[in-house]
Parts: sequence; structure tokens; C-alpha cells
Amino acid sequence: MLEKIEKHPVLSLSITVLLMLFVHLDVPNISIMEARNFITAREMFQDNNWLLTTMNGQARYEKPPFPTWLTAISGILFGANSLFALRLPAALMVLFSGIYCYFFSLKLNLSKKHSFRNSLIFVTSFYVIGIIFEAPWDIFTHGFMLAGLYYLYTFFEEDKSVWKNTLLASIFFGFSILSKGPVSLFAVFLPFLISYTIVFKFKNFKQKLVPFLSFVILFISIGSWWFVYVKLVDPESFFVIAEREYSNWSNYNVKPFYYYWSFFIQSGLWTIPAFISLCYPYLAARVVHKKAYLFSFLWTIFAVLLLSAVPEKKPRYLMPVLIPLALNIGFYIQYLICDFSKIKDKRETIPVYFNFGLIAVVGIIFPIITYFILQDEINSYLFSYILTSVALASIGFLMLKSLKQKNMKKVFYLTIFFLIVILVLGLPISSHFNKNKNYNSFQSVHQFEVENKLSTFSIGQLANSRNKKYDSPELLWYYNGKVQNIFINNILVLPPDEAFGLLILNEDVPHISYLLNTNYNLKWIETINLNVGAKKKERMIREFYLISKK
Repeated sequence: MLEKIEKHPVLSLSITVLLMLFVHLDVPNISIMEARNFITAREMFQDNNWLLTTMNGQARYEKPPFPTWLTAISGILFGANSLFALRLPAALMVLFSGIYCYFFSLKLNLSKKHSFRNSLIFVTSFYVIGIIFEAPWDIFTHGFMLAGLYYLYTFFEEDKSVWKNTLLASIFFGFSILSKGPVSLFAVFLPFLISYTIVFKFKNFKQKLVPFLSFVILFISIGSWWFVYVKLVDPESFFVIAEREYSNWSNYNVKPFYYYWSFFIQSGLWTIPAFISLCYPYLAARVVHKKAYLFSFLWTIFAVLLLSAVPEKKPRYLMPVLIPLALNIGFYIQYLICDFSKIKDKRETIPVYFNFGLIAVVGIIFPIITYFILQDEINSYLFSYILTSVALASIGFLMLKSLKQKNMKKVFYLTIFFLIVILVLGLPISSHFNKNKNYNSFQSVHQFEVENKLSTFSIGQLANSRNKKYDSPELLWYYNGKVQNIFINNILVLPPDEAFGLLILNEDVPHISYLLNTNYNLKWIETINLNVGAKKKERMIREFYLISKK
């Protein structure tokens, strides 16, 4: 079976990603970044704002529009409010990136099997999966950059099809910039270029100088035209947003330089192999493709160092590091598959037994742990519970058996199957944690608006607010419309309506009531609470009032 899987790497990789991501693509709850991006996509086709992008009717130029275009088109085709439809382009981008990870590995003269395993490591890394839910535009910018680097590397290394590689590299570099600005140029391309210069040098570069300059001019043109257009058409909003974004990089969410030094844990199941793969003196003496390993190692290290130099730091910003790190881990896995049966030194074998043995044990005890978690609600998830328990326990026992036999190829693929089972069979069980009894959506609010022929406003900006307590794009997403803020700079700017709905944070009710009391009647209607889990986030709760003139 494993031979058949390895014989058709692109097909096997496609099936793996389809199973992992597409079966339950709509199950995870919408995140704050997703809400922002999906609102912009929705307003694209509802309001025809395809170039001057908006959120809640306000200019939103923080992110270039290419991924939003793809998301909006998917929404038009498959459902404007369908999370599956809106997440579909980002999920496809994971597959796209995995395929180019495979092709790039081949360019490094690695075998088809080794390259295939590199791509599997990449698409099963924790933050590669998580990033499509937390900040789906990141996978676009870095995925397109990876494709561009594949053609750029070919351009550097080969003398044939120079102009073809120039054009394709330019297009994908341009798409990367149109997805999230120059982020990937800094986080992926620059460390790649530094590492390539050190390891491979440049061959016959003088002969390629004109195509290379053409590449630079073309990708800058493709990537920057939207910024130029917005600057010309709406300069005031453009400069305000640009200034705010620049300020964020140096003043917002500032972390110390060493904040990213635990970056290898973002690979999830591959955390220990990732750490060991970064022990260069140890692995360099054991790998076959020494230059390729040095290249992936330096690419990883330089990427982390460059990101560490930026004051603003968030865990999701480490996602681009997982591209070279997957290649790096692949060298260690390849070494284990080829030589683990010969290794006698316990200092080498114990980390392997611990990492994969721990995964096996989790699979074996999953039925017990999950039973105690679900308890009285187990009947609601019985089918998923039984299938997941049987599959994971079986994988766990097979992994222990394969470890005992020192068959690391089977251990590797069983690890992949382990993750597939969790995401295909086990993910529905996660809805057990969505048990907030006070959950209340906007359904009755919309009915109230229709019955009373009124519009709804808010105290505080619901999206992109500088005040975090008001910033609730999820609320705006589920409201499925625009909600204007009438409390600007601590001054109420009241609409002319005789009556209107008003969304207020509970802590603001006394102050707003005091300001309105002279000329208006306030009638509490209900509490909107979009917290799906037990954890209570105040920004996800609003009191809905009917405000009417006296």
C-alpha cells in the first residue's frame, strides 16, 4: 500500500489535504481575522467594491485584494454566507503550496519519495493547517511566494527556459505581494536569497542579468498596481491606513527578540524531529544531500532571525518559517527511514521512541479520555466516537509495533494517518465544547427590525476598532449587514430616525442611558451573545436596545 501511495505523490498529497481540510471545512468557529476578511469579501460582491475594498462600509486597505477576490468568487459560486465556500480558496492554497513544496524538493535533487515526505510534513504542520482559520490570507502570500521561488531557483540553476521561468516567477511574486504586501518578500524571499548565495552561489549570472532585472520590474509592477490605484483614487484613507499599519509594526504587540526561538513547536506533530533537524553538526554528518540540507537549515535560521528583528510579533507570523523547516525535518526523517534500524546509540533512539511513542499512546488512550470528557453526552457523538476510537487505537498499536521493528517508514505514514483520522472522524466531537447556554444570535434582532421597520446602530466600531473591547468583527459577520457607530470620540452622533436599534456593551449601558435619557426612551430587548464556548469574551456580547424619541 505504501508503495502505491509513494508511486503517485501528487495524487496522494491531494487526497491527504482533501481529507484533512475539506470534509469538515465549515466546522471550526469563525475567527476574528476570518470575520474581517470574509466581511470584505461579502461587501465586494454586494456593494461592487472590488478595488476600493471596505469593511462595514469603511475603507479597508490594510490587505491587498487578491485573496479576497478569490474568496468573493467562491462565495458567489457556492454561497455568500457559507464558511465552507469562503474557506475553500485558502484550503486549496494549502494543497497548492504542498505541491510546490514537492516540486521544489525535486529541484534540490532529492528523490521522489523524499520530496513527497517533505510535502506531507509541510501540509500536516500545525500552523499550516491552523493558519487557514486564524488568518487565511497568510497562506496565499507565502504559497504564491513558494511557487515563485521554485521558478526563481530553476532560473538560477538552469540555462534552459530562462524567460519562461522569469515570467512565471514574476507572476507568482506579484500575486504574493497582491495577497499581503511585501510580507513574504521579507519573511520568505530574503532568507531564501541569503541562503542561496551562501550555499549555491550564482552560476553564469551575468548572462541572466537582463532577464533578472525584467523579473524584478515585472513582479513589482504586478504586485504594486493596486496600491498605486488606491493611493491615486482615495489618498486620504490610504495614508491614514498606511500610517496606522506602519505604527503597528513598531508599537503594537511588541515582543522581545527571543520571542520566536521556540518556533519549531509550530510544526505540531513534528516538534521533536524539527528540533533535532536544527542540530546542524549532528545531522550534517548523517545526511546524503549535504548542500541541500545546509540550504534548508540556513533558510530556516535566517527567516527566524529576520522575523525576530521586527518589533511586532505574533505566533502566526512564524508560518513562513514552516516552509524551509519542512524541508529540514524531511532530511531527518529520511535519515531515520534509511538508518534507524542500524542505530545503537540510545541518545539517538530515545527521542524517536518518545516522539512517535507519545503519539501512539495518545491514540491508544483516546477512547478512555474522550469517554470521560463526553460522559452523559456520549450518545450524541457515538458514531464519531466509535470510529475515531477504533481507528486511533489501531494506529497507536501499529505504531508501537513498527517502532519495535524499527520500521520508520511505516511509523512516518502512520503519523500522517493519525492526523487524518483526527480531522476526518474526530473533529465533529469538538462541537461538544460549544456549550454556552446563553448563546443568542441575531435572528430575533432581524425579525424585530423588520417588524418595527428600523435600523440598528452601535456604540463603538465593531470592526477594525482601535479600542479592543469594541472590536468584534465576528458580531458584524453574523449580523450580516452594516452597523454604523454613533459614538465617535466620546460624542453621540444620533441618527434622525424616530426609533432605532442600538447595540451596547453592558459596561457602557449606564453612561449611554444617561446621555440619551433627556430626549429618548430606552427599552431593553435582548442580549446578543455569540460566545459559542464556555469562555466568556465580553467583546462578543451586546445588549440590544430599542431607542425611541420621547
